[in-house]
This record gives sequence, structure tokens and C-alpha cells, in this order.
Amino acid sequence: MNKMKKIVLLTILFYCNLGFSQEIALLKYNGGGDWYANPTSLPNLIKFCNSNINTRIKTKPSTVSPGSPDIFSYPFIHMTGHGNVIFNNQEIENLRNYLTSGGFLHIDDNYGMDKYIRNEIKKLFPNNDLVELPSTHTIFQKPFSFPSGLPKIHEHEAKRPQAFGVFINNKLVLLYTFECDLGDGWEDFEVHNDPKEVREKALKMGANIINYVFEN
Repeated sequence: MNKMKKIVLLTILFYCNLGFSQEIALLKYNGGGDWYANPTSLPNLIKFCNSNINTRIKTKPSTVSPGSPDIFSYPFIHMTGHGNVIFNNQEIENLRNYLTSGGFLHIDDNYGMDKYIRNEIKKLFPNNDLVELPSTHTIFQKPFSFPSGLPKIHEHEAKRPQAFGVFINNKLVLLYTFECDLGDGWEDFEVHNDPKEVREKALKMGANIINYVFEN
């Protein structure tokens, strides 16, 4: 069954690269955290990517649960929120199978998620460390250049933004962005009233993530 799921994901990515329309999804998790935060984020990121990096992503993102078999239909899954996150054993197994079969999970701490999500990441990959990505990693290089690494979008505790990842066979399968708030930068202008250059910086970094997923 795992082999079949891997074939499905690889087929999805193949057709993405050929220019066929594809869906991405938001992760609906348990634990009490507001998984539904930033409702305009993914639609705005999709619009930006389709206009600027030649993707053909369906304009309305889907919602998927970590334990659902439907998770294997999406090459990219986004997760955000401010609070608690709990994955049960079945969800851990399903998410792990998804990520080791070619899927990609981007976790964006919307401030307050960090102390919870690190425990769940460790459950997912007990033998793989969550490591900080160097500014030289390809995800910061193209199609838009971020020579200093992950940009700062919103300030919380005067800490530097950090991008952490889990690698399987030298491939990045899970990206965790911390002290950055990329998703806030993707939101509609009137939500946070961010300057144009800040929103553009966030959208460009998001486009780099999408580009990495579809090219690797």
C-alpha cells in the first residue's frame, strides 16, 4: 500500500511539472490550535505563484486531516496556527508515510505553536533531527534570492527568523518556519496592513517553497 501511495504522489508531481493543474491543501489538525488561522493566506500565495512562477495551482486550496488517505492527493500541505497540536498514532503513521513517499509539509508558526509542534515533529521522525537550514540552501536561492535566508515578516520576541527542516535521503520533506510569520505576510493587505514590500517578500519566499516542492 505504501508503494502505491508513493506512485500516486510521484505521478501527481510529474503532472505538476508538465503544467497540469494541481491542488494544495491546508492541514486540519486536533489539539485546540487554530489550524484555520490566516484564511486568505493560501489563496493569495496560489495567485502569486500562478502569476509569477508559471504554476497552475487550483485557486481554492483544499482542507485535509493528517489521518486521511486524501493527504496523498496533495504534493504540498501547509500548516499554521497559534496553539496546541496533537497527532494521534494513526495520524503520525499516515503523515510519516506521506512525507517519506514524496509529500511535503510546511509548518508556519503563527506565534505560540512552537512548544507544541516540536514534540509532534519528534513523534513523526524520532530518528531524524530538526536542523536549521543554511542561507545557502536552494530554497532560498530560486526563483527569488534570499541571501540571508528566511525573511522576517512579523515581530514577536525580537528573535531572528529561522527555517528548520527534516531531511529524508538528503531531501527536505518538512519545513518549519519560526519567528517569521510567512502566512501573515500572505494575507489580504487589510488584515495586517503590512507595507507592500513586506507582503511581497513573504509571497516571494512562499513561491520559493512551492517551486522547491514541484522541482524536487
